[in-house]
Amino acid sequence: MARHAPSPDPVQVPLATRPMGVWDSFRTGRRNLLELIPEIATRQPMVSGRTVKRWHMVMDPDAIRRILKDRLEDYPKSDVTKMILRPAIGESLFIAEGAHWHWQRRAAAPAFSVRTVQALAPVMTAAAERAAGRMAAKHGQVANLLDEMVATTFEVISDVTFSGGEAFDRAAVHGAINAYIASTARLSLLDIAGAPAWVPRPGRLVSGPAMRSMKRMADQAIAERRARGHAGVPDLLDLLLDGEDPETRRRMTTAELRDNLLTFIVAGHETTALTLAWALYLCAFDQGVQDRARAEAQGVLGARAATAADLPALAYTRQVIDEALRLYPPAAFLSRTARAPDTLCGREVRPGDTVMLPVYALHRHHLLWPDPHRFDPDRFADPKAIDRFAYLPFGGGPRICIGASFALQEAVIVLATLLARFRFSPVAGRDPKPVLILTLRPEGGVWLEVAGV
Repeated sequence: MARHAPSPDPVQVPLATRPMGVWDSFRTGRRNLLELIPEIATRQPMVSGRTVKRWHMVMDPDAIRRILKDRLEDYPKSDVTKMILRPAIGESLFIAEGAHWHWQRRAAAPAFSVRTVQALAPVMTAAAERAAGRMAAKHGQVANLLDEMVATTFEVISDVTFSGGEAFDRAAVHGAINAYIASTARLSLLDIAGAPAWVPRPGRLVSGPAMRSMKRMADQAIAERRARGHAGVPDLLDLLLDGEDPETRRRMTTAELRDNLLTFIVAGHETTALTLAWALYLCAFDQGVQDRARAEAQGVLGARAATAADLPALAYTRQVIDEALRLYPPAAFLSRTARAPDTLCGREVRPGDTVMLPVYALHRHHLLWPDPHRFDPDRFADPKAIDRFAYLPFGGGPRICIGASFALQEAVIVLATLLARFRFSPVAGRDPKPVLILTLRPEGGVWLEVAGV
């Protein structure tokens, strides 16, 4: 039987090649938000149009710097983004604006300092060791590495958020998050049509009971910690309970603590699990890259799991993670609403216009990345050579993801530990499909053959 030659590039999203009206946009957005991006967006600095409301997609790094940094206050997060996320995470850091965002960011900053993140690394090392144990049991078998990485990163975020808390039912929280993403985060026709926030979106009522239960559990865990305290290395809950805005001396209420902790749980495990799953898919796709990363990991680690102290010596493993984040950024689509008149790329932007940053298209832009669909970790051999606003896996400017260093440390520790001990190979006919709902997920999972080395 004839065999098909493997694709020269890893899987990608088919971008739009024709204009779409409201109904087509709705159907496409429900299926995969990224398919709304016109293919021309990977070749132009800016693309504009109207689907009820005026919109602009911006791929020019200088214009993006203006949106995310220089004129931050004029480009708040879009109403649709807030409608989707507010039921789960309230007015937490992720969607708060202005002064309410500033004080929370200042209060939470010590919890994500370099020193604190490094102190939490033993939790990541232990989770990597457990993941390797599960992999060893699958030797010679085909496994869904997405499920494995979700289990691993959820262990980490649970242990560094509510360590030792009996009130926190991890399985229930995990189920509530999955139900929320599956039902609530999909685009509504009312979103496309620009309907105001007070018009109910029926699909967003389904996961309400699970979310309310999750919030009650978090409130109970916070109350328990306030009453009893916690021995050992301070976790994120301890650090946020102690956190104080140095300017206003304000501390977070129980509701503010809960919303921010749930933000870190949802964002902290989902995005890192996706990064690892896509990185393993890419290593299976290119065995040469996998061999090089394995040689590095084995040379540094021997038979043990990676630690934070190993990170400087795991430079190529980090490049694999960086390139996975370029090709499959978990937050692949950012949306803002213009608050004031502006000019971007010589084009008029009016108050109320939707301004989108399609990170997926930015990371595959032909003017910014040579051969952009190719998997090549050597692009990141010199990170300083890359324009800061051409590469946005964690956003950019003052609102860059507060947990970026945490996520990168965890991803390198887990990936190096696994590559040092196992070989991952693709399974014919089981390529993942990149689909953006709330995050860029591999639809159908990442099925790879696992073998010892």
